[in-house]
Amino acid sequence: MSRSGARDRKTDYGTIILHWTLVGSLVVALLSGLRIATETPGRTWVDLLDMVLPRSAVWTAHMPAAVVLVTVAAAYAIYIPLSGLAPRIRLDRLRLAGLLGNRSARWGAINLVLYWAFFATLLLQLATGGLIYFGHVGPILVSLHWLGAWAILAYAALHVLAHWRFGGAPQLMRIFRPAPLVAPPPPLDPVELLVLLSERTAPPAAKPAGWTSKGARVRDEVAPLPRPPRRPKGEQPEQAESAGPPRRRGPALHANPFIVATSIAIVGTFALVAIDRHAVDMLEVRRIDAAEAPVLDGDTSDPVWRSAPPLYVATGQGGDFDGTGQTTIEIRAVHDGAQVYFLFTWDDPTRSLKQLPLIKKADGWHLLHDGYEAGDEHAYNEDKFAVLLTTMDVILAGDRTFHAGAQPIAGAPRTLSGRGLHFTTDESAYADVWEWKATSTGPWGWMDDDHFGPPLAPTEAERRGLMPYHGGFAADPGTAGYADNFSPRPPSGYDQPLKPRRLPRNVEAMLAAMRPIDLDPEHGESEDARWFLTEADSIPYSAKADAGIPVGTILPGVIVAGTFTGDRADVHCAARWAAGRWALEVTRRLDTQSKYDVPIRSGTFMRVAAFDHNQIRHTRHVRPIRLEVQ
Repeated sequence: MSRSGARDRKTDYGTIILHWTLVGSLVVALLSGLRIATETPGRTWVDLLDMVLPRSAVWTAHMPAAVVLVTVAAAYAIYIPLSGLAPRIRLDRLRLAGLLGNRSARWGAINLVLYWAFFATLLLQLATGGLIYFGHVGPILVSLHWLGAWAILAYAALHVLAHWRFGGAPQLMRIFRPAPLVAPPPPLDPVELLVLLSERTAPPAAKPAGWTSKGARVRDEVAPLPRPPRRPKGEQPEQAESAGPPRRRGPALHANPFIVATSIAIVGTFALVAIDRHAVDMLEVRRIDAAEAPVLDGDTSDPVWRSAPPLYVATGQGGDFDGTGQTTIEIRAVHDGAQVYFLFTWDDPTRSLKQLPLIKKADGWHLLHDGYEAGDEHAYNEDKFAVLLTTMDVILAGDRTFHAGAQPIAGAPRTLSGRGLHFTTDESAYADVWEWKATSTGPWGWMDDDHFGPPLAPTEAERRGLMPYHGGFAADPGTAGYADNFSPRPPSGYDQPLKPRRLPRNVEAMLAAMRPIDLDPEHGESEDARWFLTEADSIPYSAKADAGIPVGTILPGVIVAGTFTGDRADVHCAARWAAGRWALEVTRRLDTQSKYDVPIRSGTFMRVAAFDHNQIRHTRHVRPIRLEVQ
């Protein structure tokens, strides 16, 4: 090919449009996916890419990008055969032999191998992403999805390199130079090939009459050929039976394969999205008589629970749970017209009650922690469970109630964990959040009633980094009956000695209530263990009382005093752990009339999350649960 011809290399319009649509959706999917990956324990190093990762519209960009990828993949699969371009990507024995050929053949073959590797990886990403979306959140699937993202990034670099080596800059620039689709040559007809071969090998025919021995034609012995009849002007000829195949018409037909392929793909994809939109998981809240209401004691044997239809929600990407980061949550619900009752049960291998305990060393009291200085404790933390209720009719709660990044709110303090903040952008919209804590609230029969609302002004302690800034996450008005047994310190100060707020009246009685004491975070506590101090069994800190406590003593990190009041006291509960499973019974009025609470009625959406001795690394599910109240 001449140099001018090489410079003028072009690509058909359909391929160019599909190519750049694919590139754009992959960029959005990869960047938003990396931001989502920062939520997974062990991948906090991704925060190093904070400057290039999106800070808003993370989930609401990732999922539409996935839909576009599905559409483009389907359109491309239809377009290639319709346009006659299948030979361009056919990976046959001849092409593979090119791997051992000259440079042009070798890099052409490498390109084809890379194409098919990419097709396989893209299908893997779409399959694993779809399974994760529908609740199959096993660590193998999540790891495959993670590795697939990096494989696509590697492919992008190799793809450019291979095209450069194959044809240099002209080969790379052809994807920017559109041209009409060139009709492929007709496929070879074996019958025609045999006829041609027969004609070439047949003996010469006898000379026809009218030719001399020297090859001269005798003109007067041959009748002239009849002329075709003249056609009146404007009359169209009839097509003869012996006419060959009709010619392709102008460039309008050249776009048809692309139009047909994209139309089929778009219609098919939007049909699937519509089906998914109307197939949201539904929790039926049955109506019962008041006399049938369950007793809140953590015992699941109440007859009413056997008659309530269960919903199983697979959650994942949390912390621990024997290293899997996942657990399946079973939900049952009933109401008596005034109160609603929920039963939540989930697998948890350990009953974790150790909430930031303190240990006395020779130089004073030290906090047992691993990540608490960054607001991300993942060792010495109590088990927790959270419920989110919202009236927002959205498939994805992310970006409506959670905003990723180290500083999602301009001018507000940076998050200590670097992960993001909970808040809503609608001044009048609140998401209702209930939070059960195994040590701090559970023994006293309460779930902490909180909410996600508009961002709050940071306190002085939050501005100074003494406490993590929580954005729009706040407790409902009222008081709670628990507090930390130590004062907040700067993020770098928790490795230094600190002073407890209260000490036990009787050290031996306190230790007996905590026993057996095992400081391994992966080991749980016994059923009767108590890892908190009350005002009645403790005294304010004093150096004199501290001097009588021996080195090595373990001190609970939670003080329980008073009770819950106000809107914060709307949710009552009882929990019990047995045989590796928590059971949590919860009740609240159907409608508390508080602006911070969401009424429980048909159309309310719910999400649930479990924490295995983790401060913020809870499990999650993508699709919401829609309540249907009888």
